[in-house]
Amino acid sequence: MPNNDALLKEAESVASTNPKRAEEIYKQILSSSASTSNGPPSTGERDQALRDQEAAMIKLAELHRDQKNAKGLAEVITLSRSFMSSTAKAKTAKLIRTLLNYFNGIPNSRQVQIDVLMDNIDWSNREKRIFLKHSLEIRLVALQLEALQYKAALARIDALLTELKKLDDKMILTEVHLLESRVYRGIGNFTKAKAALTSARTAANSIYCPPHLQAALDLQSGILHAEDKDYNTAYSYFFETFENMNAQDDPGALNALKYMLLCKVMLNLPEDVTALLSVKLATKYAQLREIESMRAIAIAHQNRNLAEFEKVLRDYKDELSSDQTIRSHLAALYDTLLQQNLLRIVEPYSIVEIDYVAKQVGQSRQDVEAKLSQMILDEVFHGVLDQGRGCLLVYDQPEVDNTYGAAIDTLGQVGKVVDSLYAKTVKIA
Repeated sequence: MPNNDALLKEAESVASTNPKRAEEIYKQILSSSASTSNGPPSTGERDQALRDQEAAMIKLAELHRDQKNAKGLAEVITLSRSFMSSTAKAKTAKLIRTLLNYFNGIPNSRQVQIDVLMDNIDWSNREKRIFLKHSLEIRLVALQLEALQYKAALARIDALLTELKKLDDKMILTEVHLLESRVYRGIGNFTKAKAALTSARTAANSIYCPPHLQAALDLQSGILHAEDKDYNTAYSYFFETFENMNAQDDPGALNALKYMLLCKVMLNLPEDVTALLSVKLATKYAQLREIESMRAIAIAHQNRNLAEFEKVLRDYKDELSSDQTIRSHLAALYDTLLQQNLLRIVEPYSIVEIDYVAKQVGQSRQDVEAKLSQMILDEVFHGVLDQGRGCLLVYDQPEVDNTYGAAIDTLGQVGKVVDSLYAKTVKIA
């Protein structure tokens, strides 16, 4: 039998200085088989050869990960199939998950991951490895969701749900329904997103739900309540998520904390942000740039300063625009803040130049005209845009005339009297 121990040590020693040589050695071990000059290998020799091949496979995958070589890592996963054919199915699933996790350290590798997953899903289907196939499909849907490939993700989810309902696997069913909710939320169908989340919770209630999955369910519940503007309930769910994830040292705790701060801002309680960040559980996150961005948003909102708000959006563009939830709610908050600033400027006047208003809020004339038009249509204030003169005519709040309503009420009462008299004449007759 080849001396794989010596080869593994040699490969590890040259991995940092000569990665090409290390790669050759690892591939040599993977291609070797347990054989001896005295005849067929014993069971112990075969087991040792398999352990050496597994070690070489992991080391080769780590080598490609460290070199940020996504295609090389994809090749390792393909090479691993012959090895996995001779191992237990449970061990195979664990090994392939380990190899796939190495993609997380490689930037811009999402499409390669999607291609690898689709290829391995086909292989799992051919090999009748159903559990592995479902596990890979869940991972694929999550990646398609990240890549905004909603149509492909929904098609995969529909096929998965059909299979899982026959198997009655509640754990995987919970994960798939949760992904379904996230996909529908991504395309803006909140009714179906809520229905899918309800299905996920129903499935989760009949099993032991692991803490990380319970936290994911709570997080999605908070996001959907926030979309309904129910920020108090959303905050409660985000707080539960934060406590759960923080206890597990889950990186997702940071997102939950950001959403908690967002709820405080959207509830017009920006002063609570500082108090919240002084709580013991939140102190270790307080100095992170993501949290600094939310603190800056809270201060700008508290000052009702549109220019300051815009500056925060520019300064923390990556932190605030990369998250769909943060981005959509801050857009609504910006719109509200712009409206409040416009009202403050135009209310003292009966006639005011649009250029002057645009200069005061630091916006283009076209944007200000569009916003003022919307506010007039929504009856936020009463006025008319005179585009010929470039002015806004502001009217006083019209007095409500109840004459019409009173007349309708009187006619209604007269109608009742007439009906009553008619009923009496019928009885007399």
